[in-house]
Amino acid sequence: MDTRVNKKKLGLKERYAAMTRGLGWETSYQPMDKVFPYDKYEGIKIHDWDKWEDPFRLTMDAYWKYQGEKEKKLYAVIEAFAQNNGQLGVSDARYINALKLFIQGVTPLEYYAYRGFSHLGRHFTGEGARVATQMQAIDELRHFQTETHALSHYNKYFNGMHNSNEWFDRVWYLSVPKSFFEDSLTAGPFEFLTAISFAFEYVLTNLLFVPFMSGAAHNGDLSTVTFGFSAQSDESRHMTLGIECIKFMLEQDPDNVPIVQGWIDKWFWRGYRVLTLVAMMQDYMLPKRVMSWKEAWEMYGEANGGALFKDLARYGIREPKGWQQAIKEKDHISHQAWNIFYNYSGAAAMHTWVPTDEELDWLSAKYPDTFDRLYRPRLLQYRQWQQEGKRYYNNTLPMLCTVCQVPMAFTEMDDPEQTAIAFRESQHEGDKYHFCSDGCKHVFDSAPEKYRQSWLPVHQIYQGNCFKEGVDPTAEGFDPLAAVLDWYGIKQGEDNMEFEGSLDQKNFAQWSGKTQTPGETQ
Repeated sequence: MDTRVNKKKLGLKERYAAMTRGLGWETSYQPMDKVFPYDKYEGIKIHDWDKWEDPFRLTMDAYWKYQGEKEKKLYAVIEAFAQNNGQLGVSDARYINALKLFIQGVTPLEYYAYRGFSHLGRHFTGEGARVATQMQAIDELRHFQTETHALSHYNKYFNGMHNSNEWFDRVWYLSVPKSFFEDSLTAGPFEFLTAISFAFEYVLTNLLFVPFMSGAAHNGDLSTVTFGFSAQSDESRHMTLGIECIKFMLEQDPDNVPIVQGWIDKWFWRGYRVLTLVAMMQDYMLPKRVMSWKEAWEMYGEANGGALFKDLARYGIREPKGWQQAIKEKDHISHQAWNIFYNYSGAAAMHTWVPTDEELDWLSAKYPDTFDRLYRPRLLQYRQWQQEGKRYYNNTLPMLCTVCQVPMAFTEMDDPEQTAIAFRESQHEGDKYHFCSDGCKHVFDSAPEKYRQSWLPVHQIYQGNCFKEGVDPTAEGFDPLAAVLDWYGIKQGEDNMEFEGSLDQKNFAQWSGKTQTPGETQ
C-alpha cells in the first residue's frame, strides 16, 4: 500500500509562479528569437525576463471569479436603470451629448486596446509579461462590451449614437483618438506598452475616467457611473502594469533610458492632445459640473504626474517634452476646443450650444484670469447671432494638424491676447506638413515616413474620397457638405447642429415632463 504524501500548500507567490511562468518553456524545434521576434527590433535590451514583476499576482482562475462578481453587480444596475426609465432622470438632455462623445470616441478605443494587448500576449518572450498583457486584453474587451451595453440604452431614445462604429472610421473629430491608437498599434511591443499602459493609463487615464464618472453621478446617470467604476477598478491594475513596464525596461540596461525617454516625450503629448476632447466635455457638456478641466489637470496631471516623474528621475528620466506647454494651456484648451465644435457642429454627430448665464459665471470663477477677458465675449456674440436667427456655422474646411489631427485653432500661449494661431511646419521630400504645436512637430520630425501617411479627413474630402459611390461632385447644384454627411451616416438636423430646438431637447421635455427654457438647467 502506498504511503500518503501530504503535499505542501503553495503560497500566493508560488501558486502564481506555477500558474503563469511555470506554463512556459524553452523552444527546441525553432530558436526562441524566431518564435518571439518582435521584442528585439526596437533596441530595448532585456537580460533577465524573470525580473518582471506583476504586483497583483493574479491567476486566470482568480481573475474569472473576480470579474464574474463584478459583472453580476454591473448588469443588475444596468437592467434596473433601463426598467425604471433612468434616462428620464438625468439632469438635462444636453448631458446626453457627453455620452455621444464617449461612445463615439472612447468606447472603440477599448477594442483597439484589446487587439493591441492580445498581440503582446503572443509576442513577448517573457511569460510574466505575456500573462499580464493577456489579462489586460480580456479587460479591454470587457470594457468595450459593458460600455456598449450600457450606452445602447440611450440609443433607443436619443440621436447621435446609432452609427458610432462607422463614425469612428470616418468622421473628422474621431480621427483624433483613432489616429492615436493606430499609431500605437503600428509601433513595436515595448513602445505600445509605453503609449497605452504608461502614458495613457498611468499618466492620463484619471483625467478621463474619474472626473467624467463623477460628472455622470452628479447628472443622475447611474448606468454610466456603474460601468465607469467597474472599469476603473481594472484601470488600477493597468496603471500598475504601465509603471512596472517602464521600471522593468529602465532597470534592465542603461541603453534603454534614451529610447524610453523618447517614447515618453512622444506619447505624453499625443495622449494629451486626445484629452482635448475630454477638457471640452468637462467644462461645457456637463450641466451639473464637478470640477473644471483646469482643476482636474492640476490634481491628476501636475500633482500626480509631477510626482511620478520626480520618482523616475533616479533612472535618468525627466518630465516629458511638452509638459510645461500643457501647464500653460490649462486656462485655454477647453474653451478653444468648444469653439471648434460650436463652429463645426453642422458636421458632427452631436449638438452644441452657448452656456447659460449661470454656467458662464461658473467658468468665470474657475478661470478668473482668462475667461471673461478672452472667451465670454465670443460666446455672448454667438448667443446674440442665434437669437437673431443667424446661428453661426463654419461651412469651410479647416487645416488639420498632421499628427494629432485636431483643427489648427490653438493659440500661441505666450500671446497675452490669444489672437495668434499656433502654426508649425516641416518639409519632407518636397512636401510641406503643418502642425498645431511644437510637440506634434517633434513627433513628425522623429519619424516623417510614418506620419506623412496620415489619413486626414479634410484632405480626403478634397480628394473626393468621402462621397458615396456614384456621387458626381461636378453635377449642377452639388452640395458637398450634404454629400459628406450622407457618407458619414449623419442624419442632417437630427444628429447634428444646435441643441436648442433639437429633437433630443423636445423629446426629453415631453417624456420627462420638465418644462425647460432652451439651455436652462433644472
